[in-house]
Amino acid sequence: MPDAESQPLLDVRGVTKKYFGVPALAGVDLSVRAGEVHAVIGENGAGKSTLMKILAGVTQPNGGQILLEGRQVEIDSAQTALQLGIAMIHQELNLSDNLNVGANIFLGREPTRRGIIDFARIQHDAQKSLDLIGLDVSPRTLVSDLTIGKQQMVEIVKAISTDAKIIIMDEPTSSLSQHEAEHLFEVIKQLRDRGVAIIYISHRLAEVNQLADRVTVLRDGELAGRLEREEIDHDRMVQLMVGRDLSQFYARRDHEITEPVLTVKRLRTSAYPHHAIDFQVRAGEMVSLAGLVGAGRTEVLRALFGVDSTLGVEISVSGRVRSIENPRDAIAAGLALVPEDRKQQGLILEMGIRQNIGLAGLARHRRKAGFLNFGRERDDSAQMSQDLRIKATNDRQLTQHLSGGNQQKVVIGKWLAMKPCVLLLDEPTRGVDIGAKQEIYRLMEQLAEQGVAILFVSSEMEEVLSMSDRVLVMHEGQITGQLARGELNEEAIMQLATGRDTALAS
Repeated sequence: MPDAESQPLLDVRGVTKKYFGVPALAGVDLSVRAGEVHAVIGENGAGKSTLMKILAGVTQPNGGQILLEGRQVEIDSAQTALQLGIAMIHQELNLSDNLNVGANIFLGREPTRRGIIDFARIQHDAQKSLDLIGLDVSPRTLVSDLTIGKQQMVEIVKAISTDAKIIIMDEPTSSLSQHEAEHLFEVIKQLRDRGVAIIYISHRLAEVNQLADRVTVLRDGELAGRLEREEIDHDRMVQLMVGRDLSQFYARRDHEITEPVLTVKRLRTSAYPHHAIDFQVRAGEMVSLAGLVGAGRTEVLRALFGVDSTLGVEISVSGRVRSIENPRDAIAAGLALVPEDRKQQGLILEMGIRQNIGLAGLARHRRKAGFLNFGRERDDSAQMSQDLRIKATNDRQLTQHLSGGNQQKVVIGKWLAMKPCVLLLDEPTRGVDIGAKQEIYRLMEQLAEQGVAILFVSSEMEEVLSMSDRVLVMHEGQITGQLARGELNEEAIMQLATGRDTALAS
């Protein structure tokens, strides 16, 4: 850890930023020393991303000062930030999937030889950077051929390859497997030992506890507090972040579980065509699909919703066999899917909240003459905004300007307005803060109490253990076992998830 009395490498003083007259940052200070991991935490909408975008040159502040090594600087573009030695790894992937890995790593700063791009040097230098982080991928591989997790690792390699003095990591592990995350943590420690400053943003407080030398907490665009290494613990971070008691964070209420609503027989996905799976989800029941990355969990949800084709399946909803060949069939059958990637698959970011909430119900809102029933759309939007506590100036606000947690609420609201009997949730709390998580859990509880059957995928073990009435564990496209609520523990799930124990399979 660096000397507490050393001059900050980066010193942010009284930075302010407003969007449409609404303060996103109100006089925020931040100091970062060379060779430290400095975590910046807070709920969605606290101002973390806005502050990081200012440091990365993506947006400019309305006031305040930024000093780098004691000298005031103006970061007016992303190129300027890189020239000053500041690189940012964005939470949302920022890669060109039609280019190979090497081309992405050096995009915008390609080495040349006699005025021509030196492709051989790109491949050579990219391989060195890939080796540094332990990513077993060829520089010649197209980014579109990589998994989301490996694409995230390429983003990290891209930042490291700039030899930056300061690297901003915004939710870097959100799409990584446990093994990939552990690799990243080792790389972060190596960078810290080399004197690189890491600004680390994560909603996963266990990671912050493990990595951070210091923590700065933001709340509602203002500085809520700072913690030194010896002061960092989960409870203190939560208290500063939300300013309220979350002792009942995972509190579950007893509710009635009745007859099967969703019955699936002989489901074979294109990813695992040789494995047929059967399962049921009952009214009022929350069932999670657990397993390691690549186990086939997302593929099951996409197949049920008609996004991906199946190789044979019988789906019954409320006792009636339904043919689901596309999402329109799924909606008609009473199914709804909140996808893993809300920005790519769940929202149209350039549209407002009202329009996004109305998307799934376009056919329902249509009048006989073909025109939309805007009154019905407005009523649905107002109801969902109120029920889900969506924080916005009004329901015409563009969803791209909402925090991640509020964007997720819009996606959920779009489907709840359709009153589904089966709700499919793929990583429902990925990339949202601890307060928004609590609200999503509260909503899941309410829906279950109303008799909705919930099938969800989660990579967070605590979420699986706390929110599930029953867990179906998958390994390589198969359900290797199921665990009732009274049988749930991490060891039992991991035994099944790694294919080591199929004794409980059913």
